[in-house]
Amino acid sequence: MYAQQTTVRKDSIVNIPQAKKHRIESNKSHQALSTADSLDMVNKKNMKEVTSPLSVAAPTDSLSLQKQKPLFIPNPGRATWLAAVFPGAGQIYNRKYWKLPIIYGGLVACTYALSFNNKYYKDYSKAYVDLTDGNSKTTSYLNFLSPNYDITGKEDWLKKVFKQKKDSYRRYRDMSIFSFIGVYLVSIIDAYVDAELSSFDISPDIGMRINPAVINDNHSLGNNALGVQCSIKF
Repeated sequence: MYAQQTTVRKDSIVNIPQAKKHRIESNKSHQALSTADSLDMVNKKNMKEVTSPLSVAAPTDSLSLQKQKPLFIPNPGRATWLAAVFPGAGQIYNRKYWKLPIIYGGLVACTYALSFNNKYYKDYSKAYVDLTDGNSKTTSYLNFLSPNYDITGKEDWLKKVFKQKKDSYRRYRDMSIFSFIGVYLVSIIDAYVDAELSSFDISPDIGMRINPAVINDNHSLGNNALGVQCSIKF
């Protein structure tokens, strides 16, 4: 009985270090496997980050989100044609709406002046004809005189006055017609020039400089003169 216990103890003494060593080696193998697995996962993650497309952060500025509108450059030919067909249409096409009151105001004023002067021209013309025809039944000229006005002995003077009035209102009527045509032509020219100069460069680089300069006289030796040099920068 004693001998068996000793043998068991001896076996225990011999087997405990071997079991401990086996356990340590198994732990090391498990750690190695876990380390390899973690390295493999890190490599896969890095490969995904490399192969994945770059994500661009969206701009936070509200102005950058809006699409920039293309610059409008009007066609001079189309602007001229529209202004000729309908006054003011060229300015609407060029997007210069503030010019419309000027154009239409000028046309309305000329139209009113034409109607006013033409009416008085016809009235004075009829009165002058009635005064000179010698017919006592045609008395339209009395509408321009005071009631009960006696024209006896004043016929020649009245003829002269009515003729002057008739000619004056005819001249004013003709001037109104020319003024109307002038406003119409100006609207066409303005539409064309505005469309033509819409792409003209008005940057600060354009300017004119005036500097003093020495002017060499090639015809006479040794004679130089002081002057002014003007340079235009485009």
